Amino acid sequence: MRFTLKFTHILLTFAILATLFASAFAQEPSQPQTHGIAVANMDRSVKPGNDFYQYANGDWIKRTEIPPDRGGIGVFTALAELSSKRTADLIDEAAKGSAPAGSGVRKLADLYNSYMDEAGIEAKGLAPLRPHLDAIGAIRNKRELARALGESLRADVDALNNTNFHTPNLFGMWVAPGFNDSGHYAAYLLQGGLQLPDRGYYLADNEHMRDIRAKYQAHVSAMLKLAGFTETDARAAGIVNLEHAIAQMHLSLADSENIHKANNPWKQVDFAAKAPGLDWREFFRGAGLSKQNEFIVWQPSAFTGESALVASTSLDTWKDWLAYHLIEAYGGLLPKAIADERFAFFGKVLAGTPEQRPRWKRGVEVVNRFLGDEVGKIYAQHYFPPEAKAEADAMVANIIAAFRKRIEALSWMDPSTKAEAQAKLSTLYVGIGYTGTWRDYSGYEVKADDVFGNVWRGILFDYGRGVARLGKPVDRKEWSMTPQTVNAVNLPLQNALNFPAAILQPPFFDAQAPAANNYGAIGTVIGHEISHTFDSEGAAFDSKGRVRNWWTPDDLAHFEAATAKLAAQYDTYKPFPDLAVNGKQTLGENIADVAGVAAAYDGYHASLSGHAAPELDGFSGDQQFFIAFAQNWGSKTREASLRQQVMTDPHAPGEYRAATVRNIDAWYAAFDVQPAEKLYLAPADRVRIW
Repeated sequence: MRFTLKFTHILLTFAILATLFASAFAQEPSQPQTHGIAVANMDRSVKPGNDFYQYANGDWIKRTEIPPDRGGIGVFTALAELSSKRTADLIDEAAKGSAPAGSGVRKLADLYNSYMDEAGIEAKGLAPLRPHLDAIGAIRNKRELARALGESLRADVDALNNTNFHTPNLFGMWVAPGFNDSGHYAAYLLQGGLQLPDRGYYLADNEHMRDIRAKYQAHVSAMLKLAGFTETDARAAGIVNLEHAIAQMHLSLADSENIHKANNPWKQVDFAAKAPGLDWREFFRGAGLSKQNEFIVWQPSAFTGESALVASTSLDTWKDWLAYHLIEAYGGLLPKAIADERFAFFGKVLAGTPEQRPRWKRGVEVVNRFLGDEVGKIYAQHYFPPEAKAEADAMVANIIAAFRKRIEALSWMDPSTKAEAQAKLSTLYVGIGYTGTWRDYSGYEVKADDVFGNVWRGILFDYGRGVARLGKPVDRKEWSMTPQTVNAVNLPLQNALNFPAAILQPPFFDAQAPAANNYGAIGTVIGHEISHTFDSEGAAFDSKGRVRNWWTPDDLAHFEAATAKLAAQYDTYKPFPDLAVNGKQTLGENIADVAGVAAAYDGYHASLSGHAAPELDGFSGDQQFFIAFAQNWGSKTREASLRQQVMTDPHAPGEYRAATVRNIDAWYAAFDVQPAEKLYLAPADRVRIW
């Protein structure tokens, strides 16, 4: 599931965390623990062939209420709650101990306690922010502006695993293996400058978005006023107009996902000619990148356009823009009035969430963001036994073997293309549970009474770590997630997968459940991540993680025709009358779902070793497999959150992910789906890719 929520702006994320999620199916604490599919949550009055999502999840949907501090609810959110509680307990235990100053355990406790010290935050007021606002106010010309914009550059975006491609800084940097030299870390630069989730929030001409923009401008004015600015309405209008102009320069998420269009190496000396308007020499000086000779520019047209805006927009407007973005970024660390105003817009208006999450949960997110591996070491020891790792390893091996057989059986693929596809599987690194190399935080200073400084230094620590890695050899087994993260990821530049410990537990993975349930639940997640190796993005990378075309022309044409057919299928899904799923934007995830279910199904049958699958409550093994898959995606989501997901997330909403089964022949046989039923697709219309 490639929906890693990178902390582009750590405290903005707190306001909208859990609104952009691929929600799954939750078993309420009041329900008896089951080992296998949750039959009590099904609505068997619905025909599977008419609405498989409601059939698998309908009764749960009817009786479930979304908590007031959530944009939606499902298994991912339920497990995230469990992981947060466990993490908080581990932090509390660390705080009670006598760990020496400067140790990792002491840093955990001090960082968490600094965030929880609301009285101390109120007492300091705006004092922590003031020197940084004063520095912005002292900018005298566009040359100094360029330097300040460079100083705000952060390595806090992940182009291949983020829900969108924007950062509230003018540009964002991502440090990762190079497209063309995957053995060394390269600097990727990405479009940025927007505070709202996506360009569509600025450009869409409909009543809903016009209302959002009006409320956003009022929010900008309110934040500036709370920070002591005058004439805030006029300043807010200038900021929003500037962001609107930036949005016009941005590529859409769907267009940004084209890896070949993103592979644009620019020398540092090229920027002045290719993107005039910004003093790039000063920008790179401010960013500490004067000696970095080459960058990969992900969206060249956005860089050209945004640089021109630096020249054409007044210095005062840019200074207001910088000040507002700074206030917004750190608002959750400032007095309550500012934090509440931030949530009032980003939580209530933008995500439709009535209440903010309890502070202790937000504190856990702070610790996970800046000291995630330090927590992870303890978490893995407590909650991921060797037996769970061994069982997960066996499932992965079965599903990879199934994928190998599927590739070999493809009649349309040339042997040379098959050989490279098999090589990708042979070199694929699969991390289960936790990393083998924990991150070193010795250079990160944490103070028990300075949450603003802790976050400021943490962001700079991460940025410095990224810059220091440029040009260095790549660690292909490095993890991008912590053990306590409820998620999974494919890392195409490393040809690697991560399955953190927190997702390898019920209801996804249950040692006491039938194989049908485990393969339908966590098995399809594993199959999904393996399939990303060969989706519309992953297929652009070879077995060494380089961007290289390893397809014959005929094979590539066949692949693109099949994927276009899948994109068209998803274009027909409309969660709202005025908003449809974007089949191109969600294509990579939809490919991974189709191929992942198919491979997991084959892996499940291989695991039976020829034996008959046991029935459960009258359901056959195949029926259990497909129901477990659909129950992964049962969810309830608030309208504002769902709209945000459709516009900004490369994943389709859960009900349409569950509909993936209409492309799988075995599903039709399992539930006797007939041509007159709504989900039925004629065999020729079913999408078969891998």
